[in-house]
Amino acid sequence: MKIITGNDLKTGAVVWWDGSNWSLYVDCAADVGEHGPEIIAREEALRRVNVPYIIEATQTEDGIRPAHIKDRIRALGPTVRPDLTLKPQDPEALDWVI
Repeated sequence: MKIITGNDLKTGAVVWWDGSNWSLYVDCAADVGEHGPEIIAREEALRRVNVPYIIEATQTEDGIRPAHIKDRIRALGPTVRPDLTLKPQDPEALDWVI
């Protein structure tokens, strides 16, 4: 599957295209198929997101998993401070990155 990520222009937060808006959670990301470039062009024109780009991901039983470790780290949050991630109460969250 192909999903889109970028950074929210107001907050700098990592965001994921959910099919109609931007979400903080990778599990909300929508498969954009071949429509990614069109969505990116529209969203860049609206100036809501900075440097959106298409990535490969897979749908697993645990949710959406970006193919590249860089994007898995972006999806979770800072790996040096697990208490600041999007899943601070999940002791296995960092294992998901690797």
